[in-house]
Amino acid sequence: MTIACIEMLSFGLAHLARAAHSCGERLALLTGVEPLYLHELATLPPGTIDVIPVDTHDRQAVDKALRAIGDLRGLISSTDTWGVTGAELAAELGLPGIDPAVIRLARDKARVRDLLHRSGLSRVVPFPVDDVATVSLDQLASAVGLPAVVKDTAGTSSANVWLVRDADDLARLRREAADAALFGSLFAEPFLPGPVYSAETVTWAGQTRLLGLSSRLMSAQPWFREDVTAFPVALPPDELREIEAWAGAVLAALGYTDRFAHIEIAMAIDGPQLIEVNPRIGGALVGEAMCRALGVNVYAGLVDLALGRRPRLLDAALPGGPAVAFVLAYPQQAGELVAVHGTDDLHRYPGQPRWYPTKALGAHIAHVTDGRGYAGIVLAEGPTAEIATHRAVAAAGAVHVRTHQSC
Repeated sequence: MTIACIEMLSFGLAHLARAAHSCGERLALLTGVEPLYLHELATLPPGTIDVIPVDTHDRQAVDKALRAIGDLRGLISSTDTWGVTGAELAAELGLPGIDPAVIRLARDKARVRDLLHRSGLSRVVPFPVDDVATVSLDQLASAVGLPAVVKDTAGTSSANVWLVRDADDLARLRREAADAALFGSLFAEPFLPGPVYSAETVTWAGQTRLLGLSSRLMSAQPWFREDVTAFPVALPPDELREIEAWAGAVLAALGYTDRFAHIEIAMAIDGPQLIEVNPRIGGALVGEAMCRALGVNVYAGLVDLALGRRPRLLDAALPGGPAVAFVLAYPQQAGELVAVHGTDDLHRYPGQPRWYPTKALGAHIAHVTDGRGYAGIVLAEGPTAEIATHRAVAAAGAVHVRTHQSC
């Protein structure tokens, strides 16, 4: 029997394949970008995954490819881009899955904001920015206050997010948003001052378990580039229980019943404040970090959910393991990726650091101020998330990503 997957995050495919095989299932990957997974596929014996080339942006082609799998038992679609398509196709094919309307809601950051505000779970009210060319500082100040954040309702990877503090920021917003490729529309919300974390959760039949918090060290303002992540964050037990209850209430308000979630929050002066809900496992190496730090293959939860059964992860004792941190390696300027120096020196650093490439030499990197721009990731372990962070940052200092700008 087969479980199909419509694309994947950059990492996690190998863990998912092992989880499927441990349940006696084959894994089929439908992809239009097979080179994205070459690093993961190289870690598995040939034939472990059935790779099905298909234009995954062509819904009819994906539907046809799925129907051609005679023993299809489940469908996984754990990315932002294909989340709605996957939920819809699962419903149409009679496969287990969450209501597609819930994923459509979760993918609309402004609708989520509005619903949670009306439910008393967020103090933030969204303000639609219908015409970026005419929106004024006075309008933003009156609607959400300054500094304001203007972003894409369906954005991902911190792309198309602008901080507006003054007239210069507003001019930059107007200039850049005019040419931006948006997935949705623009809206504004208040800037939430405080450190950023993500609650990593799994939910079944409305019951939510907090698997842990991942931290997020961000670039300097005005960018929202994610630079360093660590897991698990050692907050006091009472605070973790409070966040677990709050996250469960947020997901329940969205009708979110059976899924992983990656809930970004800002720890403001008045407690945790929602940034956004992502209906998936965290990106980059968050899934890898959870597998190592929790001592279990969390991707087995994706398999259970695809088969329509209560994920064992919801009740399992977690044996634990080392804390993990990783650093996203960006070039200093946009251009063609021509070299990555220093990865051969990583073995000299503590924490068993490892290099995970995300782009091949020759790739064009157009953006260096958001998550589209990193060329790879340095991951390291430690007895605590704090020490793992120190080790990952130290090792990442040896790595230099070089690009060349064409004339």
